[in-house]
Amino acid sequence: MKTRILSACVLVPFMIVLLYFLPVWALTAVMAFVTAGAAYELLKVTGAQSHHRVVFFTMLCAAVIPVFRLMDLGMDAFLACGIILALILFAEGILAYGGKGTPNSGEVFAALFGGLFIPLMLSVLVELKEMPEGRLYVFLPFVATILSDSGAYFVGVSMGKHKGVLKVSPNKSAEGFAGSVVCGILGMLLAGLAVRCCWHLDVKWWPLLLYGLCGNIATQLGDLTFSLIKREHGVKDYGKLIPGHGGILDRFDSLVFAAPVIYLLVRIAPAF
Repeated sequence: MKTRILSACVLVPFMIVLLYFLPVWALTAVMAFVTAGAAYELLKVTGAQSHHRVVFFTMLCAAVIPVFRLMDLGMDAFLACGIILALILFAEGILAYGGKGTPNSGEVFAALFGGLFIPLMLSVLVELKEMPEGRLYVFLPFVATILSDSGAYFVGVSMGKHKGVLKVSPNKSAEGFAGSVVCGILGMLLAGLAVRCCWHLDVKWWPLLLYGLCGNIATQLGDLTFSLIKREHGVKDYGKLIPGHGGILDRFDSLVFAAPVIYLLVRIAPAF
């Protein structure tokens, strides 16, 4: 726990500076590193890390997608990445079929998930940062995930009596799930209050309620999705990059779904 807290004391100030004070290209560079690292961790857990060309092209694709977001190249660039990566991966499997160390179809689909889906979802943070009041909006996915996860943990530890609701995560309790929802919504409302008091902007409360509820659902689904992958492959953590926290995916799994959900809601119903 001590190591976990010390890591958070370093990461939280860094993320505040990155999201609020630094220009968007700095966030893009960090997201390129995060998405490439997440892709590698997924391939490692699913057993595809021994296929070096698969790993290289998957990580390369994952890294360039946030850059394409910054350059505003749109869906055409993403489709080009998807087509090229799919052709390379399936050609690798087809040409090597029957030989030693051939990537199987499951590993190829894991590479497509890590090289395309994860960076597509996480790179919306770049677009959030570029929006009007983007320096504030870009914090909202982190508010949703951090408060939701904290609520689930503390309520689950202190009040959790009905465990085993989901076999994929047997230590999670019904009380923890409820605490996550409540804390996720309250956290978003507190974020709105901070924006109103500190930045003196007009705040619409009903969109914040929507962000909190939908963001929480996406947060919990993201956490459980990547827990499912870990459980199926018999691993505890995706990596050891962050002391006390595990790998990149162990920290960003909730954001994979929460970030695009909140991005879409901000586009449809801006709160300030």
